[in-house]
Amino acid sequence: MIALLAVGAVTLGTLGLGTWGMRFARTTSDLLVASRAVSTWWNAAAISGEYLSAASFLGIAGLEMQAGVSALWQALGFTAGYLALLLFVAAPLRRFGSYTIPDFAEARLRSPGLRLLAAAIVIVIGCFYLVPQLKGAGLALNVVIGAPYWVGVVVVGLLVAVGVALGGMRGITYVQAFQFWVKVFAISLPAILLLLHFGGLPARAALFGSQFPHAGSRGLVVRLGGRQRVTFPEAGSFSFDGRVVHVAAGHHAVLPGRVRVRIPPGGVVPVASGIVAERGRVWSRSVGGSGSSSPLLVYSLLIATFLGTMGLPHILVRFYTNPDGHHARHTTVRVLGLLSLFYMFPAVYGALGRVLAPQLYITGQTDDVVLALPRIAWPGTPGTVLTAITCAGAFAAFLSTSSGLLVSLAGTLSHDVWPRFRRELPARAAVRRLHLRVAALLAVVLPAGLALVARGLDISILVGWAFAIAASTFCPMFLLGIWWTRLTAAGAAAGMLLGMLAATALIFTGLALGEPTGGAGALLTQPAVVSVPIAFLVMIAVSLRQPAPVDVADQMLALHAPEGLGLRLADEELEPAPI
Repeated sequence: MIALLAVGAVTLGTLGLGTWGMRFARTTSDLLVASRAVSTWWNAAAISGEYLSAASFLGIAGLEMQAGVSALWQALGFTAGYLALLLFVAAPLRRFGSYTIPDFAEARLRSPGLRLLAAAIVIVIGCFYLVPQLKGAGLALNVVIGAPYWVGVVVVGLLVAVGVALGGMRGITYVQAFQFWVKVFAISLPAILLLLHFGGLPARAALFGSQFPHAGSRGLVVRLGGRQRVTFPEAGSFSFDGRVVHVAAGHHAVLPGRVRVRIPPGGVVPVASGIVAERGRVWSRSVGGSGSSSPLLVYSLLIATFLGTMGLPHILVRFYTNPDGHHARHTTVRVLGLLSLFYMFPAVYGALGRVLAPQLYITGQTDDVVLALPRIAWPGTPGTVLTAITCAGAFAAFLSTSSGLLVSLAGTLSHDVWPRFRRELPARAAVRRLHLRVAALLAVVLPAGLALVARGLDISILVGWAFAIAASTFCPMFLLGIWWTRLTAAGAAAGMLLGMLAATALIFTGLALGEPTGGAGALLTQPAVVSVPIAFLVMIAVSLRQPAPVDVADQMLALHAPEGLGLRLADEELEPAPI
């Protein structure tokens, strides 16, 4: 009940701010780029709220608990990606005056066909990044309040669709800034209180020594919903229905469902299929060896997150809302600070979960550690209240990221795709706003449908795929388009297509092969180290084989000249301001 009240409070706050923001959503500019009038701190908080998705709030802690400290490289890459945005993209992109990424592609390279290709990539990234957010909402409500999985998917889908349709970018900005601080509070307070309650990190041998995860001094009781296949990393035993079973090291067992399985005090905890049991000294290793901490996988992950951030449509569109390039740079600096504040805490949940919630290894539900840990580690009212707080934060994460993704999708569909296929004269302002609102409602249907059938799919796979595609398509297009005068439309199109195909082919080959190991496994898990160079090389090679573009000087001037000169190529006003 407490968790339901907390989720309800976040939902009401979201609806209240969205309703308040509707007062300002009068023009197409309001709906697409908030009239380019968002202040630095508001925009920084909104960007941070939009960026901290289910993968950040739940996934990093769960991945750390499962795979070890090397998972924290994701948080570093997520944050450092804004450094690349600050140095190379933020200010020039804002100076150019675009409304969407396809807008920039067509205006910079003068190719309507490239606009449609960029729009298609935006839709692919947005849809498959939206699926994990909706899936996370379904899982969170199922874990905390016992609601059916589909309820969370449908509720979040409807909330964000209505919010985007009514308030657009202007309304969503206030909502996402509010949700960022909800998330910081929700992830930090339980972590701090648990550390104070236990006097720091308990059972350091399990974290940094030679031990596998094991049951505490009172043993461990786990109630399984169904049959669970597990592996015992060491010789041990378990019991159910009064029957004791002894197993050897490396033994595979099938634990029966609908019964209470007991692990004796100090007994080694078996791990579910798909999880590799690691001793503390291996689990705590940030890089080295094989598996999730192999250097090749870590480097590829950093490339994907560092460069992928530069290509995420829902992040880039945020920089169009700043008044000018100067504010865009200052916004990015503040985002770096806000994200650094947040990412201090997922590491705490992963470490505490390994020691205090080892039953999650048995069930294979390490992604639930942020939601489940407070109630497991601190039984009674304190744990229930802290669980409700984390659930509210998780729900805010799903809402804020989903809203940003849907704004990006709706803007692309209504502004870049719809007019090209309708072949109609420029529509009146009211019609354009109607198109955006219809697009927002339609754009959520496919991701919601995929989320309903993808309950068993690992969240990190789709998020990793989205980052790999973004790093292999829009990142090279922006870097070369902003800083290299020889880039051509054909070169950009060829590079984006081959980069996307390379990243997709490698990831789905890995899925088809199961769990490949070694260097091949690293490349198939995170292919950015291969697909990103392919995209850059193809763009450069194809562009050099063509005649040099003419009349590029005015575009470079619009990208790099000081704002005071007023040199913009993209149309700043799609409609007259309301009287």
